[in-house]
Amino acid sequence: MAKVYFYYSAMNAGKSTVLLQSSYNYRERGMRTLLFTPAIDTRFGPGRIESRIGLRSGATSLAATDNILARVRTEHAAQPVACVLIDEAQFLTTEQVWQLSDVADALNIPVLCYGLRTDFQGKLFAGSAALLGIADDLTELKTICHCGRKATMNLRVDQNGHAVKDGAQVEIGGNDRYIAMCRRHFKDALKGMIVAPHPAPAAHSTTPFPGATS
Repeated sequence: MAKVYFYYSAMNAGKSTVLLQSSYNYRERGMRTLLFTPAIDTRFGPGRIESRIGLRSGATSLAATDNILARVRTEHAAQPVACVLIDEAQFLTTEQVWQLSDVADALNIPVLCYGLRTDFQGKLFAGSAALLGIADDLTELKTICHCGRKATMNLRVDQNGHAVKDGAQVEIGGNDRYIAMCRRHFKDALKGMIVAPHPAPAAHSTTPFPGATS
């Protein structure tokens, strides 16, 4: 049986890089992949996945009302699909995550999801919460805080590097708005004890190649 995989991390852990590498691995072996990215993420334009090291690919843009199972089933009927890959999976709805489980269970197509676990207040995103609950395999992709410890939190900052405590859960941004930190320094930043430093370079992450029917 195919599985649903959830690769989660703080910001700047190389999630999109690993996603694009995984898709390349499939395609290099002559297997078709489908890439999806939520429409709410407009940093690179609609239907685009880009990594900070320069890798990029087109993808299908997903609205919150889209039925992923129906889309994959139609594509799979036209030409077999070996793997479905989802970028920024934290922005999926709970219903869409369950649809992805149907892609694995009913269509026997593995699903690889990549996303943040928590927001700038340390709260779970809806998509991440659902994936943590029902995914078959959970893998943390690691990056580091400026102190050298593992970063697990996503600090939102203003233009002066001061922590932002309140606001909408979703505010699209990159290094100009978010910094990955360990929990200790995340809490210190929220207390105003430190001004967030410039983001450190992300650690390189690798992930095993899931078999097409694993």
